[in-house]
Amino acid sequence: MSDPAARKPRRWPLSLDRIGLPASAPGERTMTTADAQTLRPQRPLSDALREANRQRAAPVPQSDPQAFRQHMVLRLRQAGCQDERVLAAMNAVPRHLFVDSALMAQAYEDTSLPIGLGQTISKPSVVARMIELLRHRPGGPAMARVLEIGTGCGYQAAVLAQVADRVVTIERLRGLHDRALRQLAPLQLPGIQQVYGDGRLGHAAAAPYDGIIAAAGGHDLPAAWLDQLARGGRLVAPVHDPALRSQVLMVVDKLDDGSIVQRIHEAVRFVPLESGTSDFGHS
Repeated sequence: MSDPAARKPRRWPLSLDRIGLPASAPGERTMTTADAQTLRPQRPLSDALREANRQRAAPVPQSDPQAFRQHMVLRLRQAGCQDERVLAAMNAVPRHLFVDSALMAQAYEDTSLPIGLGQTISKPSVVARMIELLRHRPGGPAMARVLEIGTGCGYQAAVLAQVADRVVTIERLRGLHDRALRQLAPLQLPGIQQVYGDGRLGHAAAAPYDGIIAAAGGHDLPAAWLDQLARGGRLVAPVHDPALRSQVLMVVDKLDDGSIVQRIHEAVRFVPLESGTSDFGHS
């Protein structure tokens, strides 16, 4: 009979001492969907809208938002985030500035919220998880350049700017690109470069990147991302795994000799990765 404790879902399923080690064989799987509950960074939009409408009349907290951020960071720590630099970054960025004013009461809950154009802002726990994975790359935690695929509202780019010297972030929906420009402007983060373009192509002009992080998942990893990843760099992205018939979080390391090592982590559900650009929502 199996140990019931072994079946208990773990919100932070992989300890950092198992990250960044060479795989024993190409494609080694460090975690499958049987090992952990599905990480849901972006709830189905219908669910997010339903919850938002239910709480739209909730009073906006009148106290200092910093207290709410500190409580959010405490929850992240209790959930298993071990990287103090990531926790400090999450504490530094005012998430409430990236959501509609009617949703400010929920800004520091561990929930996704609608940001328009059928998209949502990812949960704080997922943002922290992916950035923590990104920092524990073969080349070490210090990162000169990071490429983000899918700017969305700009929140994750702002957090990345706390841990990297330069962040290049690409958004294919013009409406979201414009919104992120407006929302990031008051923070005056000089290390962020916003690009309106096709994320599948990456941004070769600023390559190579110490880290690449994607907020959308496809059936493959675009070759451009791997080409633009620096030696010693790490890519963190959701990818469809045909063997598991689900989307999983994949970590890809490019070693100093140029070889590639990939690991599959927990099951996830991100929005689909699409090609091209769209002026949808552009005013």
